[in-house]
This record gives sequence, structure tokens and C-alpha cells, in this order.
Amino acid sequence: DPLKLCQVGLGSIAAQAVLLNPGCWQYGVMLNLSSSPPVSYRAVLLNPGCWQYGVMLNRFAAVSEVKQRLQGQGFVSLLSIPHPGPSPPSLQCFIHPSPVRYPSPPHRQGQLKPYYLMNAASLLPVLALGVEEGDRVLDLCSAPGGKALAILQTADPALLCCNEMDPHRRDWLAKTLESFIPQSLSSTVTVSNQDGRIFGQSEAGMYDKVREENGHVFWLFSGPGGEQHGAVRLRERARLPTLQTQLLRSALAAVRPGGVAVYSTCTLSRSENQEVVEAVLNTCPGVELQDLEEELALPLQEHFTFTPLGHTPSLGHTPSLGLLVVPQQGQTWGPMFLSRIKRIY
Repeated sequence: DPLKLCQVGLGSIAAQAVLLNPGCWQYGVMLNLSSSPPVSYRAVLLNPGCWQYGVMLNRFAAVSEVKQRLQGQGFVSLLSIPHPGPSPPSLQCFIHPSPVRYPSPPHRQGQLKPYYLMNAASLLPVLALGVEEGDRVLDLCSAPGGKALAILQTADPALLCCNEMDPHRRDWLAKTLESFIPQSLSSTVTVSNQDGRIFGQSEAGMYDKVREENGHVFWLFSGPGGEQHGAVRLRERARLPTLQTQLLRSALAAVRPGGVAVYSTCTLSRSENQEVVEAVLNTCPGVELQDLEEELALPLQEHFTFTPLGHTPSLGHTPSLGLLVVPQQGQTWGPMFLSRIKRIY
């Protein structure tokens, strides 16, 4: 067996992001799930045979044949259910009730790829962002680029700045954008390499919408160094909540008054999810937590398993700190945590 097993705490990594990309594996990962997550989470995360994949169509390419093929194979539209928020008619994502793996789109010289395979829960932060025509949008930790592509399916922003500081992930991001969006958008879609923590100073109040994600997905035990490399990454993980808090503060400072920032992660770790949001709400004046329950959770509960997060006494009578999608058999989307904060002044 070529897999080299190691034990990693589930809350310590963006587990689903690693697990959903078999092409990057060099070593297998055994998750140490002896505490916290229920058995159902474990069974899903440790069983690649049950994983499901979303197929997001690319509006910049010819997709009619792909759409017919998907429907013929039993795929259904994820966004066919009406919901109270603005409905992005050009965002099309198809899912299958069974773990049917649709093939990756082939590369054809001079042609844009017609669809992008993704964890369907990754669309939730994009829907929460609510991008409208003419918005200036910052995608703070943008690689590998799936959510940036999704943003461009929902509307035509005046600017979409895709930021990624890590050079290898930035190359991956640039290749994704090149494969899916036309050259005519090169002045609209830009790629930057700034430290996300400085946007709040260097571009304060410059954006209508900012998406900030746990951009430090760890490919534990991949690349040179093997176990030694993984051990270093695990030590680095202890600093993530502080870093994420700094990034979210920067995101809110980069948003104009009246604009919103959406924070998301693909981890079950409370310290990187609710505690980051709570820390920012307690220390940043002029911001307001927004409720996503009616806008997203209720309309999409047929397709996603949302787990209650409850309310936080220290914040008084406020909405829940966010939504958390957890993987279940037959609905293997997630983990995905998301929260939306509006800048009031």
C-alpha cells in the first residue's frame, strides 16, 4: 500500500479541501477523530467512494451539450429553489444525489473550459457575498480560484481583485483564471500578491464586497520534507486563529461603509470559525453581523446539512455567528463555515 498514514486532528486542517483533491496526494492522511466530530462525519471524510462533486458551468464557454449530458445522467440544478435573496441566473451548478464522479474538463488549445468541478458548499460564501453589477470585489485569499470563477458567474463586477500571497498557489490561481475566463476580462480581473493583512490600510474603503477565507490550506506531507514538513505545518496551525482575525479585520477595513465581508473556512475548528468572528465583532466598531439563516440555510436545506451554532451571550441578542455545513452520507458537501459582516461606518 503506497499510502503513508499519519494522524492529524480534524480541526487542525481544512480537511475537505485536501480530501477533495486526490491529484495533490503524495501521502494518505488518517484523521484523528477520537474526539468531537460524530461518527457520521468520520465515515464520510474517510470514505472517498461516497464523496459527491458539484459541476459549475462556465457562462463564458459553450455549455448546452454539457448541461444536457448532466441532466441525462441524473444531475439536478443546485440553485433551482427560489430564495429571498438576489438570484444569480447565470450561476449554474449541477449535483447528483449519488457519488457520481464527472470527468475533469479536457484542455483544448484556444478554448475555455466549460465547467469546473468543486465541493458544492464552496458556492455558499459566493451566494452570501451577493455580488451585483458594477461592484468592486476583493477575493482576499483567492487560490485555487473556484470561488473567483463563481463570483464571475453571478454578475459583471467593475473589478475583481484576486489576491494570493503564496507564489505556488498564485500560479495555480492564474492558470485557473486563464482556463475559464476570456481575455477581454483581463482589465476587470486582476491578480495580486499582497499580504492580506495590509489591504485594510493600503486600500481602505475601496471595495463593495470582500471575501476572506482560510487561505492557508495545508497540504500536509506533500512536497519535499515529508513528515518533517507536515510537523512544521501543524505547529504553524496554532497561529491560524490570530492570523485569520487579522485578515478579517483587514477585509472589513477594505470595505466601504454599507459594504459586506464574508468570512469562510473549510474546517470544523471552532477556534478558526466562531471565535474568529466573535473576536472581530467585539473589537471592531461600526460593524454588524448579518443573519444568513433565511437567505441561505432554509432555501438550501434540501441539499446541505446545516448544523446549529447557537447564539453568543457576550454579543447579546444577535444572529448566529454563522452557518456550518457538515458532510453527511448522501450530502457530502463541506465542511464549510461562513459568516457575513456588514460595515456600518
